[in-house]
Amino acid sequence: MSEEHISGEKLQKVLARAGVGSRRVMEQAILDGRVMVNGRVATLGDRVEVEDDVRLDGRVVRVTAEEDTRRRVLMYYKPEGEICTRSDPEGRPTVFDRLPPLNHERWILVGRLDVSSSGLLLLTTDGELANRLMHPSSEIEREYAVRVLGDLTAEHREMLMHGVMLEDGLAKFDRLESVGGEGANRWYQVTLREGRNREVRRMFEAVGLVVSRLIRIRFGSILLPKHLRSGRWLELDQEDVDRLAADVELKPRKGTGLFGLQKRRTERMKENPLPARRGGYLRQQKRDEP
Repeated sequence: MSEEHISGEKLQKVLARAGVGSRRVMEQAILDGRVMVNGRVATLGDRVEVEDDVRLDGRVVRVTAEEDTRRRVLMYYKPEGEICTRSDPEGRPTVFDRLPPLNHERWILVGRLDVSSSGLLLLTTDGELANRLMHPSSEIEREYAVRVLGDLTAEHREMLMHGVMLEDGLAKFDRLESVGGEGANRWYQVTLREGRNREVRRMFEAVGLVVSRLIRIRFGSILLPKHLRSGRWLELDQEDVDRLAADVELKPRKGTGLFGLQKRRTERMKENPLPARRGGYLRQQKRDEP
């Protein structure tokens, strides 16, 4: 192998940055023989340069230098009833149905919300960023507004804060605060640092309570804007993207600069004006209901 080839970047990292999948998924694609470099089947550990011909399942993947690749991130307010897959055999709506189209890239989901949950989803074109944000070692905070049916006692609170045993291990909240409610339903805001499947719902179920509504309102440093309506998206400006990347120890990129991203975000807001709302997420959610 030439000295020039050794100086390139790892193939799975380049593929992940191109947005065709996470690094872990791309490593498996290489092991499965689905990736070609300059006409030969690639192997795990290969390095590539910008001028190399890289193909995944026969389709050309554009190789770009890391510092020249624009890192894009969307925030999307997922409504209840949408699923977090690209397509559904049952024909149900998916979160990808309303997203802006991309050329030579694709939107990668950062975590998921189940079909009955709503709120903040992040999507990015950068597979490495997505992988780090989702990896348990990053311990990125997730915050939720949760409506619970039943009486949350001091004993329940103690269990949820110190840990309840689920089928996939111990789980606990970092924070649990009451934010009001009426009748048998009470709203709480909870924070945890994991993204296991239906974890918040299963934690309340473990102490005998039922979650009747769940809204994700924050992921790491990104807060769901109160003016963003269900089913709409906004693209983060460069400052927010860089802050999110710094949370998982990734360097900022040059990309197209702040002006390009800010202009696109502003145009989107002009095309679909988002009325300002008074009050918090609970009032906003009530007004969005049919």
